[in-house]
Amino acid sequence: MTHILLIEDEVKLARFIESELNYEGYQVSIAYDGLTGLTAARELHLDLVILDLMLPGLSGLEICRRLRSISNEVPIILLSVKDEVSDGIAGLDAGADDYVVKPFSIDELLARVRTHLRKRHQADTADILEFEDLSLNRRTRQVYRCQRLIELTAKEFDLLEYFLIHPRQVITCDRILEEVWGYDFMGDVNVIDPYIRYLRLKLEANNEKCLIQTVTGVGYTLCD
Repeated sequence: MTHILLIEDEVKLARFIESELNYEGYQVSIAYDGLTGLTAARELHLDLVILDLMLPGLSGLEICRRLRSISNEVPIILLSVKDEVSDGIAGLDAGADDYVVKPFSIDELLARVRTHLRKRHQADTADILEFEDLSLNRRTRQVYRCQRLIELTAKEFDLLEYFLIHPRQVITCDRILEEVWGYDFMGDVNVIDPYIRYLRLKLEANNEKCLIQTVTGVGYTLCD
């Protein structure tokens, strides 16, 4: 059975989400504070974490950072009460895979859950993806340009991986949001631009040629 950890300090909301997830056939564990949630995330074998941004004891952002620092790659969906792009970006930078703004539709949350579980359980087509002098190891999550190891955040890695799976294809921003961020219902395409800049800076740090090209008015492509 798919195991989901819910870290949420609002008891009524937590129990409501638990009930809906149980109805969908998921096993759910609940933690009502940050420290308990972090411990559970480290010790349980999980398929996904739903994590409130504001928690007693330890914030959702800090939990994300600590999990990613130990290479825990379980998908994380953040719940935020602040309807601001900056909060979502902060969460993604901390290692979250997605975020939902309160108040939210339970159908939307369930759709996000299905999206990330589907991505997690899809069989890898290959462990190593290569293009030109760029190499990405999906198992170790290491990226090399020539012999240079490139440190990427979780979302930067996912974005680059997606380009490597679809080389020489022009990919729209809406498609990137849906496939990489998992926004089934909403999402601001402007969130993509800074991640493209971050990737280019890291991939071209030694003046290597640009591989991620902008297709004006459409999106991006990985090409030589």
